[in-house]
Amino acid sequence: MVDNHTWKGNGKCMECGAKEIDGLSCYEMFQFPLVWEHNATDLYALHFWLVSCYMNQHPSNYTEEGYNLLVNLFTEAYDNEWPTDYILQKNRELVSKINKITNPLPNNKRKRISRNWSMTIEDIYLCGEEHAIEKIKKWKEQVRIDLEK
Repeated sequence: MVDNHTWKGNGKCMECGAKEIDGLSCYEMFQFPLVWEHNATDLYALHFWLVSCYMNQHPSNYTEEGYNLLVNLFTEAYDNEWPTDYILQKNRELVSKINKITNPLPNNKRKRISRNWSMTIEDIYLCGEEHAIEKIKKWKEQVRIDLEK
């Protein structure tokens, strides 16, 4: 399991840049839409995009090989408009070909690089459950654009 404790500086996540809101780190804010998914199947249909957007913005949680796999899967799925079942199939195939996905280093020993992301989980959390679907769709678009920078 990935150690997702967020390292903050100046009230922001050191990797994604999300501001601490209501005393919550980006990882803690990420838990909210995961719960909201249980109330709406149309929101759950975006689970891959929700999780992969968050993961893309926190590369220190993954090995270099694991992170590259994630970015490549995300961009291929987005660019080719793959359906979720095909994305999950491809993910299983790709994951079976690499040794380690998650970063084995303790959280406090990981190298973190700050990056300016157009949107973060902060935007999803702040919009609330009512607007989560439209915001997650926008987030995946913005992450795709940001990955090109």
